[in-house]
Amino acid sequence: MIRDSDFDDLAHKSGEWLRGTGPESDIVISSRIRLARNLADFPFIRRCSDEDRVSIERTIRAKMDSIHDWQDVRYIDLEQLSEIDRQFLVERQLISREIADAEGSRAVAIDPREQYSVMINEEDHLRIQVMHSGLDLKSAWQSIDELDDKLEGAILYAFHPQFGYLTACPTNVGTGLRVSVMLHLPALVITRQIDKVFRSMQRINVTVRGLYGEGSQYTGDFYQVSNQITLGHREQDLVALVGDDVVPRIIEYERKARDFLVKQGQQDLHDDVSRALGILSTAKKISSEETMHYLSKVRMGVNLGLIEDVPVGTINKLFIHTQPAHLQKLQGRLLGSSDRNVERATYLQCHLSGKLSDGDLN
Repeated sequence: MIRDSDFDDLAHKSGEWLRGTGPESDIVISSRIRLARNLADFPFIRRCSDEDRVSIERTIRAKMDSIHDWQDVRYIDLEQLSEIDRQFLVERQLISREIADAEGSRAVAIDPREQYSVMINEEDHLRIQVMHSGLDLKSAWQSIDELDDKLEGAILYAFHPQFGYLTACPTNVGTGLRVSVMLHLPALVITRQIDKVFRSMQRINVTVRGLYGEGSQYTGDFYQVSNQITLGHREQDLVALVGDDVVPRIIEYERKARDFLVKQGQQDLHDDVSRALGILSTAKKISSEETMHYLSKVRMGVNLGLIEDVPVGTINKLFIHTQPAHLQKLQGRLLGSSDRNVERATYLQCHLSGKLSDGDLN
């Protein structure tokens, strides 16, 4: 494993899950599966002393070093990072807000392609996550199952023969599995159907969160849909619930809403999308919230064929790379809010300028 606290190179790359190449990627940004695991010989994190946390981190790091094909995995000591660097990893979906804001010994191991990361000393001793582009939960499950087997071959997990894997939160006991799909649903928002759709989801033990998970706001018309409980359910059943039952239904609703918008007001929709691209391409200052709002419209326009020659992967990248910590990493210096708004506009122009004048709008 590579010990690394300097990861400026990540700011200039995009993880595999942002490529926009997976199944149903016009609506589904990514599929993520997370496993919660704990070491058998230590108390849960909330009952750990500072010394316990250090011992857990050192124990897991040593066990990871023994995994023979993990030479390229990047291991980052989060306790030693600045606040801006931790926020950068949150924006990149590689760590949670909870572990970023925590105190004491904690770390993350990151795959070079950013398809998986392993958080150490979050709510549980281990939080393993795999992310794939588009609606690709079955492949993500296969990947995380193999990854979990590798770790379990080196680490003794807390496991009960009746209850399954033991976790800090009772809702995770059993499989410790959280299946999550990030969806882009602008048409349901515009047609004001989004609340009705998600109310129907709550009746089947599915929860909806914002872009950065639990407690985060809905921004850029992004929503994370995931299972609420794991106890008493098989892993494959939970993957099927979200991936085969729930998400295809939401995709169908979003497609119908987009068709309605095109048929009922194509000129108005075209104008709305064109204005959004125009603002992003020419603004001299723009906030993060405005950027998310207009990028959402542009992304829908790209997928509806109203905007040509702007790859959806570029738009996906802009959602992440225009966030505050990413901008500052790209500039190599701390920036105040006003300066970030200027740099954000410049960054957007570099990627989108010329699209209006070159006839890229139908």
